[in-house]
Amino acid sequence: MTDTAPISGQGAGIGRSARAALWMRGIGHTLVPVATIVAAILGLWYLACIPMNAQSSVLAAARAGIAVTPESPAERRQMGGLALALANPEVAVSGAFGQDRARLPAPHQVAAELWAGTAGEPIGSNRSLVYHGWVTLSATLLGFVIGTGLGIALAVGIVHSRVMDMSVLPWAIVSQTVPIIAIAPMIIVVLYSIGIQGIVPKAVISAYLSFFPVVVGMVKGLRSPDGMQLDLLATYGASKAQIFRKLRLPASMPYLFASLKIGIAASLVGAIVGELPTGASAGFGARLLAGSYYGQTEQIWAALFAAAILAALCVGALGVVERALLGRMGMRS
Repeated sequence: MTDTAPISGQGAGIGRSARAALWMRGIGHTLVPVATIVAAILGLWYLACIPMNAQSSVLAAARAGIAVTPESPAERRQMGGLALALANPEVAVSGAFGQDRARLPAPHQVAAELWAGTAGEPIGSNRSLVYHGWVTLSATLLGFVIGTGLGIALAVGIVHSRVMDMSVLPWAIVSQTVPIIAIAPMIIVVLYSIGIQGIVPKAVISAYLSFFPVVVGMVKGLRSPDGMQLDLLATYGASKAQIFRKLRLPASMPYLFASLKIGIAASLVGAIVGELPTGASAGFGARLLAGSYYGQTEQIWAALFAAAILAALCVGALGVVERALLGRMGMRS
């Protein structure tokens, strides 16, 4: 007994170290390709800044008395950005990454604007991206709840009713062929005409975009049990409600969460689109409009990245709920 205890402790220590080594190796295998892709994107982004900002770079150099090619401003305006950068490589490179209102801001400029809009401003400030993100997120979540509830209800009806399967599902598919940028002003005008304003019109647009993935995913999930499973419950005398609760609904959970992740991202896009035609004073859509009005491209790009980060956080939160729920149900996410 006294001889085996140290061996067991040593084995446990070896097991922990081996698991730690495998964990670190897994992180390394994940980080290396991700870092490579990010570095490639940043490199291409910096390269794209040179021809995109060449007109402004050459114009600033000419005003400063530096010789540029061609000398005539009219000839320079007729040239493309790439041709102008190739004709003035030093000027184009030196002036491409620090312009105030660049056509394409450099990554560090966008990062600085993103940091200033999050950590550099009070949360209640109109320049705070956190404040604008909360305004957009509110409409997103309300529309997501409406769209998810509508999608699940339609999916249940489609699975249990052949009439709804033949009529509702084709119309749901056709509805997604209408561009959201065209239908959003119509929804807002109709709702405003009956006195519905504020967050609800944006939530309706979000629901319009988010319900379709939920319908398709839930229908697929509810129909995923095979015939043998359905026949087995039928031999036990199970009712349709019992089959739905005990078999169809649990089987649909992985499909539902996959569609919810798509739906929450689509809902965020719908909320931003809903802010554009209303001339909203808050939200990511308002930041995009203000940036386009005043030529603040850094503000536009910072709002876009903030929206992408918010969407990633929402999808990540759904992933946490998915792992917890499916784990309790004995499924792997």
